[in-house]
Amino acid sequence: MADKLTVNEERIRKEFCELVEIDSVSFQERQMADRLTEKLKSIGFTVEEDDAGSRIGGNAGNLFGVLKGGVPGSPILLSGHMDTVEPGIGKKAVCHEDGRITSRGDTVLGADDLAAVVEILEGIRIVREAGLPHRDIELLLAAAEEPFTKGSSAFDFSRVTAKEAYVLDVSGPVGKAILKAPTILSFEVQIKGRAAHAGFEPEKGIHSIQILSRGIGELKLGRVDEETTLNIGLISGGSVVNAVPEYASCRGEIRSYDHEKALRSLEYVRETFVRSVQGTGAELVFTHQVNVKAFQIQPSEPVVAHFTQACRNLGIEPEFGSTFGGSDGNTIVQHGIPCAVLSCGMYEAHSVREYTRLSDMADGARLVAELIRQ
Repeated sequence: MADKLTVNEERIRKEFCELVEIDSVSFQERQMADRLTEKLKSIGFTVEEDDAGSRIGGNAGNLFGVLKGGVPGSPILLSGHMDTVEPGIGKKAVCHEDGRITSRGDTVLGADDLAAVVEILEGIRIVREAGLPHRDIELLLAAAEEPFTKGSSAFDFSRVTAKEAYVLDVSGPVGKAILKAPTILSFEVQIKGRAAHAGFEPEKGIHSIQILSRGIGELKLGRVDEETTLNIGLISGGSVVNAVPEYASCRGEIRSYDHEKALRSLEYVRETFVRSVQGTGAELVFTHQVNVKAFQIQPSEPVVAHFTQACRNLGIEPEFGSTFGGSDGNTIVQHGIPCAVLSCGMYEAHSVREYTRLSDMADGARLVAELIRQ
C-alpha cells in the first residue's frame, strides 16, 4: 500500500514554515483558524467553526471538518491543535542542512502542534491526489489545547460519528502510540487570617502564612505512589514585612493514572488544610478543578490494531506507551471514542530549543495516509 503514495517534502517544508509564522498562542488562534479553514476547503472538506472561542475567552473556536472518501464503514477522527505556548509571538522557522527545523532561539518553534497539522494535511492530500478511496474523515483542530484542553472541552462531540480517533500530539519519532494518560487536578488553598501590626500588637493578628505553611509541611509531596504525584507550585501571601499577614494562598496539582485515587488525594489535601486552620480563628477556602480525566485504551481495541497495521505497512515497528501529561485525547475518550495519541516528530516542545525534522513530518504524513485507507 505505502509504495503507491509519494509525499511532497518540499510542500511539507513550505507549509510548515508558513504556518509557523502565524502567531497562534492559546486563546489567540484567529489567523491560524482562518488559514487552516482555507486549506481544508481546498482539499475538499466541509468546515465549520464552533463558538468555543467566545465561551472560553478566546478569539477563535474549534474547527470541525468532514471529508467523504468512498470506503464503507465508520469514519476516522483525526485531531491536532492550533495553539502554541509562550514565547510564541514572532516565530520564524529556520531550516538546517541536516533536515532539522528550529526557531531562531527566541521563541518556541510551534512544532507542537503544527508538525501534526501539516502531517494531517499532507497525508490526506497525497491520498486524494493519487485518486485512491479512503475512509470518511472527521477532523477536529482544537483551539486552546495547551491550557488543559479548554477548546476541545467546549466542543459538541455529538457531531462526531467516528468510533476511532487519533490525536497527533506526542514528542518523538513517528511510530509511537500513547494508550494511557492521567487525571490532572489543580487546586487552590486560600487562608484568611487577621492583619495586625507586627511590632506593636502581633498578638492581635492571625498569621495566615504560618497556618498555610503548617498545612503544606504536613503534606506528602512528590511521588505519592507508583501512579500518583502531588505538588505545590505557587505560594503567595502578605503585603509588608511589619504586618501579620491577613491573606496567604497556594496552588498545586495532582496527577494519577487512577481517577478515583486522584480524587482521594484531593480530599487528603483538603483535610490537611482543614486541620491546619482548626482552632486558629482563620478561614479556609479550598477550590479545585478537574483539568483532564485519566484514560486507558486496551490493546484489543480496533484503534490499536489499525495503528499497528498502518505502521507495519510503512516498515515501522509500532511502539506503545503512556504519558503523564494531558492532551485532547483525554477529552475525546471521555466522550466514548477510543483514541490513541500519536507521536508526530516534535522534540523539546515547550522550549525555545524545540525542533522537528522534515523526515519526521514526511513519515507522519505517510502514517496518516495509511490510517485513512485502512
